[in-house]
Amino acid sequence: MIEASLILFILFTLVAGAALAAGLDRVVPVLWGAQARGLIAALSEGAALLERPGVRTEAPDRLTGVFGPAAYLALSAIGLSVTPADSGHVLVDSSVGVVVWGACEALVIVAVFLHGWSPNSPFPLIGAYRYAAIALPMMLPSMFVLIAAALPAESLSLTEIVRSQETLWNVVRQPLGLPLFILTGLTLTLRGPFDFADAADLAGGTSAEDSGPARALWQGARLTMLVAFSAIAATVFLGGPLGPWLPGPVWLWLKTALVMAITVAVGMVLPRPTPSRMLHLIWTVLLPLSFVHLLWAGGLALW
Repeated sequence: MIEASLILFILFTLVAGAALAAGLDRVVPVLWGAQARGLIAALSEGAALLERPGVRTEAPDRLTGVFGPAAYLALSAIGLSVTPADSGHVLVDSSVGVVVWGACEALVIVAVFLHGWSPNSPFPLIGAYRYAAIALPMMLPSMFVLIAAALPAESLSLTEIVRSQETLWNVVRQPLGLPLFILTGLTLTLRGPFDFADAADLAGGTSAEDSGPARALWQGARLTMLVAFSAIAATVFLGGPLGPWLPGPVWLWLKTALVMAITVAVGMVLPRPTPSRMLHLIWTVLLPLSFVHLLWAGGLALW
């Protein structure tokens, strides 16, 4: 019975969160003077995509064309499966939940690459290779940040990480952790300065040849990954389900929605540099900064 409830919790979180993320993509731009079209407009656009006929390129790889978006969706669900919805309630109470999420992050690169490979077209393939070149080194700062968050708990379990924040959230204990992790989220969800896969300069990149239901599936997968990432960030840095008065799942939803809004806003504010400049920033700024952050967290844990 508890397992069934947790599965329903994960499915509802993914669906409702994806709808909220689609609305945020329309509402957040109004803060910078753009016209907001709202959640209903976003859902209407998605429904319209489902009604359009799909267009295929010559000799596409149909297997990877289906597997890429499906894997993207599955990785979102796997990430939520190790996220505690409440004290002692998690679908998969893994002792290495942080490692599970790290594996999901790495496999996102494979899913995006397969999506770009499948159409047998130049722009999607260029987007896939370019994304892999950027996303692979971004996994290192993410790893350092997640390890730092696990140090106070002395465990890689997300449940134990939540318990270690009962007196003080990691966002206060480790102030650089959440900003660095949000940059990882931009990479995983193909947003803002880290959108080198589906960027406009490649006519949509890996999505350049998508149409109809295929485009709707891919865009939906990107939104669900934003939900999963935000839930992990809320768990690791904001105490997850911890909070007064309200039930644990409600606190997790509220914190997840907050992280989603921040991630969408950051993705719209930060400019996207050239790939070479971005690689330079990752290796010379973000990676050393994340290592310093890990040393800081280690020193606090020992003290």
